[in-house]
Amino acid sequence: MIPSANTIPQEEKIISTRNLKFTYEGGVQALHGLNLDIRYGDYLAIVGGNGSGKTTLAKTLNGLLRPTSGTVFVKGRSASEQKVAELAKIVGYAFQNPDHQLFCSSVEDEVRFGPENLGYSDSEVREKVERAIEAMRLGDVRKLPPLSLRLGQRRRVSIASIIAMDPQVLILDEPTTGLDAGESQDLLDRLKVLNAEGKTIILITHDMRVVAENARRVIVMSNGRMILDSDCRGVFSDLAILGESSLEPPPVSKLAHRLAKYGIPQDVVSAEELVFQLMRSGGGG
Repeated sequence: MIPSANTIPQEEKIISTRNLKFTYEGGVQALHGLNLDIRYGDYLAIVGGNGSGKTTLAKTLNGLLRPTSGTVFVKGRSASEQKVAELAKIVGYAFQNPDHQLFCSSVEDEVRFGPENLGYSDSEVREKVERAIEAMRLGDVRKLPPLSLRLGQRRRVSIASIIAMDPQVLILDEPTTGLDAGESQDLLDRLKVLNAEGKTIILITHDMRVVAENARRVIVMSNGRMILDSDCRGVFSDLAILGESSLEPPPVSKLAHRLAKYGIPQDVVSAEELVFQLMRSGGGG
């Protein structure tokens, strides 16, 4: 189920890792020889319980962490050979806690900071700032201090500050944590639009409902290793894999498994699909 190296044509890969290992000070090995290919335009979720290595992996993909051994390739070049500013133009990273990114006196200044420091012209900066503010629906708070906003708004500001740098890949670490249902859905809707526009989206999350409703591909991690690389149906059809990574499947998946003896497929990923399958099963009986 985990693809071997080179199963994706080179021209389709935007990020690849080969034998990627990372060990923290103190000798804790967080990643054990990972081989991973990420395509242009992927909508990928990297999932796993606490300590599975998902955030460590994400931070190696844009240079926040440098591998202990092995290689991360970004657009065919070793990330170790590229400066952080170069990588920031390709791979953007939004932290789990948005307050770790926010420091400017206004939302607009916060969003402007990145593209200004990447050396874009004044006209390019203005264009990128407006596009990012519009994408995250921040026009009505653009003059306010970011830290005065609600958590959902602060999270949108942190993501807008990454979007403004116009990276081809957006990595978001637990983007829905602390948000209510409406705020989460609004954010995820925005990400779908960005993905449709060509951005590669990588979610780091333990929320399997978010995964089921949004991601097209899922990497399941446990103890620093990839134990599954599949689409959502492949993940939710195997509850043992989720259990191995200390993940709680969404209720609809658990119910589908309980109803399997009545002919309900075990790879159901949404409530609407489960209702359809139940109606079809009942109609056939």
